[in-house]
Amino acid sequence: MLIGAYLPQAPGMDPSIGQERRAPITPTSSSRYNRRRSSGSRDERYRSDVHTEAVQAALAKHKERKMAVPMPSKRRSLVVQNSMDAYTPPDTSSGSEGEGQGEGDEEEGGDGEEEDGGGGEGTSSSREGSISMEHWISRAIHGTSSTTTTTSSTASSSSSSTRSGGNGAAAGRLADVLAQHVYISAQHRNRHHHHHRHKTGFLAHLSLRKRRRRRALPADVAEIGSSAPQRSENHSAPPDVTGYTNTTTDGIQVERAPVSVTSAQRQTPKYGNAELMDTGDGVPVSSRVSAKIQQLVNTLKRPKRPPLREFFVDDFEELLEVQQPDPNQPKAEGAQMVAVQGEKLGVVTNWPPSLEAALQRWGTISPKAPCLTTMDTNGKPLYVLTYGKLWSRSVKVAYNLLHKLGTKQEPLVRPGDRVALVFPNNDPGAFMIAFYGCLLAEVVPVPIEVPLSRKDAGSQQIGFLLGSCGVTVALTSDACHKGLPKSPTGEVQQFRGWPKVLWFVTESKHLSKPPRDWFPYIKEATQDTAYIEYKTCKDGGVLGVTVTRIAMLTHCQSLTQSCSYTEAETIVNVLDFKKDVGLWHAVQTSVMNMMHVISIPYALMKVNPLSWIQKVCLYKAKVACVKSRDMHWALVAHRDQRDINLSSLRMLVVADGSNPWSISSCDAFLNVFQTKGLKPEVICPCASSPEALTVAIQRPLEEGSTPPGRGILSMQGLSHGVIRVDSEEKLSVLTLQDVGSVMPGGVMCVVKLESVPQLCKTDEIGELCVCTVATGTSYYGLSGMTKNTFEVRPPALQVIPPLLPFDCSHVHSHVQVFPLANDGSSISDLPFTRTGLLGFIGPAGLIFVAGKMDGLMVVGGRRHNADDIVATALAVEPMKFVYRGRIAVFSITVLHDERIVVVAEQRPDSTEEDSFQWMSRVLQAIDSIHQVGVYCLALVPSNTLPKTPLGGIHLSETKQLFLEGALHPCNVLMCPHTCVINLPKPRQKQPEIGPASVMVGNLVSGKRIAQASGRDLGQIEDNDQARKFLFLSEVLQWRAQTTPDHVLYTLLNSRGTIASSLTCVQLHKRAEKIAAILAERGPLQDGDHIALVYPPGIDLIAAFYGCLYAGCVPITVRPPHPQNISTTLPTVKMIVEVSRSVCVMTTQVISKLLRSKEASATVDIRTWPPIMDTDDLPKKKPPLQHKPSNADTLAYLDFSVSTTGMLAGVKMSHAATSAFCRSIKLQCELYPSREVAICLDPYCGLGFVLWCLCSVYSGHQSILIPPSELEVNPALWLSAVSQYKVRDTFCSYSVMELCTKGLGLQTDSLKSRGLDLSRVRTCVVVAEERPRTALTQSFSKLFKDLGLHPRAVSTSFGCRVNLAICLQGTSGPDPTTVYVDMRALRHDRVRLVERGSPHSLSLMESGKILPGVRIIIANPETKGPMGESHLGEIWVHSGHNASGYFTVYGDEALQSDHFSSRLSFGDTQTVWARTGYLGFLRRTELTDASGERHDALYVVGALEEAMELRGMRYHPIDIETSVIRTHKSITECAVFTWTNLLVVVVELDGSEQEALDLVPLVTNVVLEEHYLIVGVVVVVDIGVIPINSRGEKQRMHLRDGFLADQLDPIYVAYNM
Repeated sequence: MLIGAYLPQAPGMDPSIGQERRAPITPTSSSRYNRRRSSGSRDERYRSDVHTEAVQAALAKHKERKMAVPMPSKRRSLVVQNSMDAYTPPDTSSGSEGEGQGEGDEEEGGDGEEEDGGGGEGTSSSREGSISMEHWISRAIHGTSSTTTTTSSTASSSSSSTRSGGNGAAAGRLADVLAQHVYISAQHRNRHHHHHRHKTGFLAHLSLRKRRRRRALPADVAEIGSSAPQRSENHSAPPDVTGYTNTTTDGIQVERAPVSVTSAQRQTPKYGNAELMDTGDGVPVSSRVSAKIQQLVNTLKRPKRPPLREFFVDDFEELLEVQQPDPNQPKAEGAQMVAVQGEKLGVVTNWPPSLEAALQRWGTISPKAPCLTTMDTNGKPLYVLTYGKLWSRSVKVAYNLLHKLGTKQEPLVRPGDRVALVFPNNDPGAFMIAFYGCLLAEVVPVPIEVPLSRKDAGSQQIGFLLGSCGVTVALTSDACHKGLPKSPTGEVQQFRGWPKVLWFVTESKHLSKPPRDWFPYIKEATQDTAYIEYKTCKDGGVLGVTVTRIAMLTHCQSLTQSCSYTEAETIVNVLDFKKDVGLWHAVQTSVMNMMHVISIPYALMKVNPLSWIQKVCLYKAKVACVKSRDMHWALVAHRDQRDINLSSLRMLVVADGSNPWSISSCDAFLNVFQTKGLKPEVICPCASSPEALTVAIQRPLEEGSTPPGRGILSMQGLSHGVIRVDSEEKLSVLTLQDVGSVMPGGVMCVVKLESVPQLCKTDEIGELCVCTVATGTSYYGLSGMTKNTFEVRPPALQVIPPLLPFDCSHVHSHVQVFPLANDGSSISDLPFTRTGLLGFIGPAGLIFVAGKMDGLMVVGGRRHNADDIVATALAVEPMKFVYRGRIAVFSITVLHDERIVVVAEQRPDSTEEDSFQWMSRVLQAIDSIHQVGVYCLALVPSNTLPKTPLGGIHLSETKQLFLEGALHPCNVLMCPHTCVINLPKPRQKQPEIGPASVMVGNLVSGKRIAQASGRDLGQIEDNDQARKFLFLSEVLQWRAQTTPDHVLYTLLNSRGTIASSLTCVQLHKRAEKIAAILAERGPLQDGDHIALVYPPGIDLIAAFYGCLYAGCVPITVRPPHPQNISTTLPTVKMIVEVSRSVCVMTTQVISKLLRSKEASATVDIRTWPPIMDTDDLPKKKPPLQHKPSNADTLAYLDFSVSTTGMLAGVKMSHAATSAFCRSIKLQCELYPSREVAICLDPYCGLGFVLWCLCSVYSGHQSILIPPSELEVNPALWLSAVSQYKVRDTFCSYSVMELCTKGLGLQTDSLKSRGLDLSRVRTCVVVAEERPRTALTQSFSKLFKDLGLHPRAVSTSFGCRVNLAICLQGTSGPDPTTVYVDMRALRHDRVRLVERGSPHSLSLMESGKILPGVRIIIANPETKGPMGESHLGEIWVHSGHNASGYFTVYGDEALQSDHFSSRLSFGDTQTVWARTGYLGFLRRTELTDASGERHDALYVVGALEEAMELRGMRYHPIDIETSVIRTHKSITECAVFTWTNLLVVVVELDGSEQEALDLVPLVTNVVLEEHYLIVGVVVVVDIGVIPINSRGEKQRMHLRDGFLADQLDPIYVAYNM
């Protein structure tokens, strides 16, 4: 409150409060945890465990109502694996020792031992929430009163805990307080601050259940409710995912379990398996999954975005919403700050001229004085190092370094060289000797951690630092050297990223004595580098901060002055002595003042957290250096030891005093140990950074010095970078303690975080900068970064004379800032150094630190500190579910803003449900307190986060693992819907322009009309004998007479040998026999339908022509698969029924299968029409052959299941069939002498035509390769092509994929076996989709070595209304590729871009348009023609169009316009068939065979597959391609929508451990590349996504399987 006077007063606030330091006057002041350190009285709040009760009460409300976001389903095996290492606490090194890593690192550490400190519950401080968080919760309990929440649902009674009613009331009050204190942003849209809306929370807490395989969710669990405060600021309303109709701006209540609170709620439908439920589509679905999704949809119903003002423009830069700063947000209003200077650095007469001089002095004057006492792990003194020993041994090390390494002529180490110091944490003595040895030898020590393993997290970066410093020698101790990993020859192994170093053991017994006449040269402190301290950056890189000898000495002097150190004082040190506060106090300043250091190793703290307190008592120590973690552990372990007396302490240095959660550890510690003689003024927090060394330290209270201050600041203000004093009543406040004044001899200012260092205003948070000799001077070897950090010159109005005792005009040559004042003048000619700390200078020159630059996350223009968020997470009952010190918070950039990720280690014994409860509470708390959404919250198994050497979390490594998908969490909760608020606005369709204004001649809106055609069939003169016949049956008879022995078909088996072949006459004869059987079967009418259920082969062809001879209409049907009859047989039955087949012809094997017991389990086998097997054909004379009366009668029916799961049969007339065959003959130049290899399924589309019809029409030989044989022998198709010297071959995408995946590594062995593809001139992929360019290109590249010409590979395009529209063929230009902007495509526009430009999508032309085919591009809605290069529906006019759908229900009227559409203007006479595919035509620079410019057709995707999301059209394949690229373990992906939510299903090729890694990655990539929020991520096994025979994904089947809960997913994540 001390800063009150200093800041703009809140209206109505009594200014006097600012002046006095008194407890705020509230009704509950007495019962509250009193935060005044000088209070004197011991507060009972600590004893009564109110804190945990408060948190429990706060969250009880959410327990009583079931949460409204469905819990992820997880496969059982995954659960079992996760608890593999269950019940093992994290390993011994996990208590964190702050590594300067920023966030997760200075935390409160730890492993199992801090839980209860060895038995019992521990004082409530073990549950200490560790910031002023326990605060807000208790506030809510004591302060407000409100109605008690009573519940009536079974769900809540089963889950509400059996706590007293009082707690329920408390919970109700808390929720109200939460609701009242949620800050409503200034975009209220005419609301007032007091006018709060209780809105249902975005968190809608998850009551989560594990999914036991195949188990329904109990109805009571599925009852959903939610309660969470929700801010109504507009800019944070998440993107609307439920369409874009404008509804009221008030939140739609999420359905809740019936709870008697506000009346504004609806009753919940009880979602269980028993009852049907209407989904968003109005389809009743009885299933858990849909219930979950419905809940999710309900949770996401939000105030809609305001209506759009303008239409889509092609400037994509404007697409993403830039959040406008809120005009009412707090702004800095104070005057410009004045740089503050510290007291003069008193020059004491007996201060040594350098640190080495001090060592020499004490080593010779009082050699028996103790310098250092080291403890072993039992707390017994291991050895005492005296000043005499330290001196003599350091001299010995110095001599050996300079004279015993290398040769006399070529010494290995010269003065000024850098050497590494590698000493374990339990051996400070050896470290001190080596450190001073280096100083005496004028060698520069670089202290680093002992590398634990060759691949240690971060040791690679340390290696880079050593390499850049040119380190060739590493000093170490004997024990440490023995422990390093060795190669078989006994040499120390090379660490990853390290330079080659010589290991030099500094133990006295290994060193030679210096000659009597050798003395180190001791001079005054100079500008030379004394040592290099390493610093780990936010991104994981390691920098070396150089400290000069003069800076080191001056720093020791200013510490001595600040801490009033005197000779021979005893100091207990728990900190790491290799760097930072531990090094400065316990290694450097201690020697300057001949103090006695008691060093407590980390290993001892783990065994006995009270050890440091015991040593303070034992040695009557005056000073102790600790971190807040050590205080916390001591509290946890403390059990009223009687013999503890801390009255000797005059100073307890808290090294991480600048951390926001150290304050509660300090208060709690004081609270407990005040009775043991601890004086309140003894606790001295300090702030430091590797660059600026000690920034400030609170001094032990003396007469006349400023009393310590407290600031209670509004989090909301801090997030906008301004300081606003707040009452402690508020929830979202941060309580700060000051860290003392500016150091002696220094000047401090605060500069803005923007690039140019401008001075802050007095009520603004900025980066603290100091100007003093006692700072680092550069980052070793990095002049650019050095300039930015160590040479800042802030401008200022008043120039403060430097108060530096030395002539330091030349001191800061490298590392400084020069801050400028408003008018641009510099405040001081001396450069300032950036400290990396955020804060402000309060009244009376007290310094307050509010965070670190490294932990800064800027989300939506507001600043949040990672430490604050960790603290909030810690306050939510951490001990039960996660380890207190094992929480990492960092931000990742997704969609042009930072997104907050929280990762915590979960205790092995906590259940799934527990952790989800905890996660949802954390989200709740962070949202209420910081008003920022967490993007992802992940829990990992205990002990799996990467560690720093002292056990802290290695933050950058954790972030790296997260982004690479290698973190392997066991629980993930993503909340993109709440965080991502900068999505582009949903698009609204604009009214089309009327026809009159646009159509002029052949132009539409100034562009050529998009139309194209193949060669005209009538114009082509060729000696085509088959043209004389109207019917294929006649062509066959003619061939049987004229070329009876010409082989038409050759069928290969999996070994590549000929299984059977047919000549013209053999085929004719077999067809006659089949016709005879049919005639025998009795009265078949002309045109009766017959189903042919044959495997791919010769029998199928014979049966087809037999039907034509008998005057019947054949329908080819894929036989059921014997291994999965249950899924394949129903399709067969359906086609047979829908096609009204009067009989089924098949082989003997299949005939038995159709009537088998397995079949009867799936379909009613009694309803089959008569089944004939054609294996044994009769010898009878065939009857007269049937001749169709008219070429327009039906030749055959073509049935196929579309990717959307629709079964559609189309009618092919005799005329269309002949025209089709002729078109292909001309395009591919097929003659009897040709051989064509076909590896396709022969049941529908172009595949059937090529397999059964073309050879008869054109007379060429077809080599038939059933695709199923490739599963046995992947090389079969390509070997056949090579062996038969085939020039033209056809395959499907599934075949191409099989070859690419199956033969990828075998190309060399295939080449050695003589496989040669150089004769292939066309290899056509038969498809009904957008060409898969990636697959065709990788196929071409892969088999290029076998002679395959890249130009040979192309694709065809067909659809239901016309089975082949394009086919590359032999002549004509090569297929072209264009790149289009994917974002424009979503708006149904084509925008051509350069290859490789962002958001580009490559589209390959789908082959040449077939002869006799005309194409036009039309608008699917208005049916008007489109201009060239505009996206529209492809319409086709051709002699081989199908003549209509064949359906049993007679609803052809609905579909009729698919086959007989006319344009709404322009050429309104031609009858077109609509393909249902979007595409565009583009005239290229190439010429086709006729000399005309070539028109290329690009297919974009099927209209029925496209998903309309946020008013834009998305093609699933684009999203799937992005997803497949994100992680190596994703082999396949399929997406579909469900009630406006995007569902992404990925197949995982890897361990189930990786399943949860995929969830954030999938969510990120879809956001980044498609501006869509993924609603559900489903991770399944390989092969779950159904693929049809053409290799297309059956997304609708997948969707049905998902909704019916049949996928058996590994994991289902519901993003919030």
